Amino acid sequence: MSEETAAAPGSGELAVRARGLRRDFADAPVLRDVSFALPRGSTLVVLGPNGAGKSTLLRIVATLLRASAGELEVLGARVPKDAWRARGRIGYLAHSPLLYRDLTVAEALDFHARLHGVADPGARRGELLRAVGMEGRDGQLVRTLSAGQLQRLAVCRCLLHDPELLLLDEPAAHLDPHGLATVAPLLGPASDRTRIVVTHDVEGGLAEADRALVLSADGRPAYEGPADGISAEEARAVYAGAPG
Repeated sequence: MSEETAAAPGSGELAVRARGLRRDFADAPVLRDVSFALPRGSTLVVLGPNGAGKSTLLRIVATLLRASAGELEVLGARVPKDAWRARGRIGYLAHSPLLYRDLTVAEALDFHARLHGVADPGARRGELLRAVGMEGRDGQLVRTLSAGQLQRLAVCRCLLHDPELLLLDEPAAHLDPHGLATVAPLLGPASDRTRIVVTHDVEGGLAEADRALVLSADGRPAYEGPADGISAEEARAVYAGAPG
């Protein structure tokens, strides 16, 4: 599918355009020839087996890791040359919460709020903590939180600066049904943000996405196109290592 066709949904203004991305580690390719175009306001789900390079791709789009080859534009900025223009407009939810564990909840969030120039860190912190059901925990040390609470706090960190683009790596990790319900309005399609979501939940990921990128075990795209153009069974065939 051409990038012109891929840009058809929505307004056609692209939030992310990748052409031929490759990433090598110790001369071994992890991602190979990855291309996609994501219109603003759309969701791309990234599927594939462990080791396919899904998290590596998110880190490249987040401007935290350089591609070994290829071209990338994020929110109109050429990456890595003009990455500074996009970096403060991205919300990145990683496997790690990216929070200082010896700070209190309030201190940890306020630190990140200051980094992003949030006008009223206390008000924004309170708003987000209430939204994820963690009000009243401002003085608790980050290292004393449960895994589910840490994930909800990481969601707050990700959203502090009201980002245009969300990069979500297994956003449901460590969350029970109640925790999922609290973060869904903030991170899900209802947020009206452009999103790239890495997930092992094939059905759920495809159902919430406009476009899908399925990576094979060697980091090559096995499918890139509309999310309704591939079934969960076909995506799982890639997970299982089936050819093609």
